[in-house]
Amino acid sequence: MLQHNLLITLRGFKRHKTTFLINLIGLSTGLAAALLIFLWVNDERSVDTFHEKNDRLYWAFTHFQLTNNKFTWDYTSGQLASAMLEEFPEVEESLRISNAMHRPRGIISFDEENFEVNGLFSDPNIFDVLTYPVLVGDPHSLENKSSVAISEDLAKRVFGTVESAVGKTIEWENGFFKNEFVVQTVFKAPPANATHQFDILVNYQWLIDYDEWSNAWNGGYAQTFLVLKEGTNIGDFNKKVADYMDQKIENDNFTLFLRPYAENYLYGKYDNGIQGGGRIESVRLFTFIAVFILMIACINFMNLSTAQASKKMKEVGVKKTIGANRRSLVFQFISESLLLSFLSLTVAILLVNFLLPQFNTLTSKSIVLNLADYLPQLLLLVLVTGLFAGSYPAFYLSKFRPIEVLKGRFTNFKGETWIRKGLVVLQFTLSIVFITAVIIINQQISFTLNEDLGYQRDNIITFERKGQFDRTPQPMLSELSKIPGVLSAGNMAGDFLWGFDSSSGYSWDPSTEEDQNHLFKSPKFGYNIIEMMGLEIVNGRSFSKELNDDHNKVILNESAVELMGLEDPVGFILKDGDRPREIIGVVKDFQYGSMHQEIEPMVIRFRNLGTNYMLKVQEGTELVTLKAVEEVYKTFHPKYNFDVTFLDDNYEALYSAETKVARLSNYMAGIAIIISCLGLFGLAAFTAERRTKEIGIRKILGASHATIVRLLTGTFTKTVALSILISVPIAYFVAQKWLENFAYTVDLQWWVFAIAGVSAIIIAWFTVGFQTIKASMVNPAQCLRNE
Repeated sequence: MLQHNLLITLRGFKRHKTTFLINLIGLSTGLAAALLIFLWVNDERSVDTFHEKNDRLYWAFTHFQLTNNKFTWDYTSGQLASAMLEEFPEVEESLRISNAMHRPRGIISFDEENFEVNGLFSDPNIFDVLTYPVLVGDPHSLENKSSVAISEDLAKRVFGTVESAVGKTIEWENGFFKNEFVVQTVFKAPPANATHQFDILVNYQWLIDYDEWSNAWNGGYAQTFLVLKEGTNIGDFNKKVADYMDQKIENDNFTLFLRPYAENYLYGKYDNGIQGGGRIESVRLFTFIAVFILMIACINFMNLSTAQASKKMKEVGVKKTIGANRRSLVFQFISESLLLSFLSLTVAILLVNFLLPQFNTLTSKSIVLNLADYLPQLLLLVLVTGLFAGSYPAFYLSKFRPIEVLKGRFTNFKGETWIRKGLVVLQFTLSIVFITAVIIINQQISFTLNEDLGYQRDNIITFERKGQFDRTPQPMLSELSKIPGVLSAGNMAGDFLWGFDSSSGYSWDPSTEEDQNHLFKSPKFGYNIIEMMGLEIVNGRSFSKELNDDHNKVILNESAVELMGLEDPVGFILKDGDRPREIIGVVKDFQYGSMHQEIEPMVIRFRNLGTNYMLKVQEGTELVTLKAVEEVYKTFHPKYNFDVTFLDDNYEALYSAETKVARLSNYMAGIAIIISCLGLFGLAAFTAERRTKEIGIRKILGASHATIVRLLTGTFTKTVALSILISVPIAYFVAQKWLENFAYTVDLQWWVFAIAGVSAIIIAWFTVGFQTIKASMVNPAQCLRNE
């Protein structure tokens, strides 16, 4: 039976080559696109899930309630891990690590060679909590303060082999200290889908010795992880620990809570204390895109199969007459669909293997298609696609009454045409939504990259000073300023584009209490930064070396002045706890950070010891100037690589995720349109063939070629027009949801939807144009020969 159906199916493919090729190309393209997205989604969802205790592994966070916001932070006190292990019986293990507030890079020196690597401060039990397999040595070697653990990759780079690394003495230097350590452990480096990437682990006590505040209850650099005991209800436990921090620091503004460690990558975005957005939105978006593309491909198959029904009617009639029941006919047509789906998957796998390198470049991934790993999912995909695509044609064809078919009296059932048109409407609705979304996404990306931010970022380079050095900036700034191509030089603490440097506790009106806990953006600038960035001083002055300004001087932005209600802000004394801060100037509001954030009240503090250096270079001299800057840098930091970037490139990098979404959306929209056009092309061919007699009669009665073309394209134009009407509210809703990720957005204007609609109509006309023109050119005598 199966062999018989297979033979019939293959003969059918051979007999209807055009339909078969359209279906094969459409389904294989749809499956390839869906498979690429599935691989990307699977990779995103796999981040941090490889840890053996993943189901019980949690990350400690705190909400900090302020007057204007609830701030969520993943850094805690260095004491939290051990305290919770001791005081809560639900905690089985605890761990603290730190990247020293985003300054993890340092230099390993061995045998007069230097290697720049990422390091972490960690408790000795890290390998008990997080699954990074130990290859050689003692997993708990960090109990000895003079011991370090290094990755397999680093061991091979420095010592040649893993085994030869153990027992060797190396020097580790970063911004906190410089000391000799003995390698006692070699571990397998974190995989690409791990949040924490590091090459060397050092005992956490070194960080505490350098800065006691890192272990204070009201501060800290630690990330705290807990393994809870089997059966612990995380909801109940979070209620139990919510006010734990308040007890330790006598402050009721803190709320402690735990969330699954592996969820932070996808769900780690918080706004005013509420989780929302984050990478999971992109995962959901492209999951829907994959489903929609697959639906469009399946609709092609369903439409063309039912359209070809008239050619199979007699076959069905004969089979029913000689005893075939409906079940066997359904099985035959489903088998045909499944075989086509399997063939399409084979072609799709070849396409994916061919496109995967380019896809990895586009998404910054290292995805590999291992068929053995995905075999169950691929078989399920074939089954679902085949059943979905073949179900309607199978039941439609198998319901014919044989006597009417064989007598030639069978007519299409009442709803057939409407169902087929409905499927085309659905297909083009999805395609128009894609087109609209692509236009709006690209509009928003262009808007964010070209909008006036209130500062200049052209021809500004930035680099960070690393390692142990004299924090006084003047010697290096003086040397940099001597370079002919350097127009201005300055330094600051943190990154100008980071945008998360904040502080609270300022008091400006003793008569109220609401001002005490307002969160302000609070960057720390040295001399020249305000002038270099082109920030506009609207009142007062900038920081001045000649006036010997120090950390007690601050500059506000306009939003901060408005918030405080200061009519004459210059000279006003703010209270920062017990410390007075004099306002010396006001700058015009500017976008500090990305456009995902609104412009907020800002208190710019003076900090002349910052390690992030910025230089304004003369246009046209960039290459020569960069070489000279590197020579100066190497004079002060001979061991370290000179990692320099342009500020405008860094700004574009803020939107790398959105840019990737835009590029992927462009490609997927193109694929959706191509698949839709394939189906429309096949349907147009069938329509022209079915109306051959009508065309012949009309031509005999004097109809022109143009009249015939308008007649045949009119039906499709109405169908696409209906798709436009349906797609507009859907596209508007989708665009609005995506734009919610930005504080400042483009307006959703009517012409965007009009362009998408007109584009769809033009695409439809071009697609059916060949078939309609071909039909209009046929000799009417040829049309009526068989009538």
